[in-house]
Amino acid sequence: MLRPKRFLKALLNATVVPLVALLLVFEEWGWEPLARVMDRLARLPVWSQLEQWIRRLPPYAAMAVFFVPMLTLLPIKLLAVYWIGQGHALLGLLVILAAKLLGTAVVARLFHLTQPALMQLPWFARLYARWVAWKDGVIDQLKSSRPWRLAHALARQAHRAVRKLISLLGL
Repeated sequence: MLRPKRFLKALLNATVVPLVALLLVFEEWGWEPLARVMDRLARLPVWSQLEQWIRRLPPYAAMAVFFVPMLTLLPIKLLAVYWIGQGHALLGLLVILAAKLLGTAVVARLFHLTQPALMQLPWFARLYARWVAWKDGVIDQLKSSRPWRLAHALARQAHRAVRKLISLLGL
């Protein structure tokens, strides 16, 4: 019989960790490409001025700015969950997905802008180092799993097949 603490840990490992791993993979996959999209916005004069202002913020103000998108998107995500509960599952799912994409893009850019200020906070720098080590461990574990390797091999095969088809069609 498992003790309550061991049971809770086993339950978390079986349910929460896989969900967090999928979320981390999404963040990892989307972070750089979405940050590049946001980089293009920095070419606009008003946007560029806003980014310069954000870069000059002191550490705690930078942290507040960094967390604004997450707090702003929370009501939108809750509305999407409400819609799902009202039988509009596709609409709710699409809104959650759009909010996740937009949120990841904005947070990636904001983190790029605020990271130097945030790293001036010793406690943040410590927590960030621990977060990165944990996140990298979870992603490495996921990528070494058999389902991940099989899915990755299938994706490579599909990519090669599409390229070959495009080549044959002369596109």
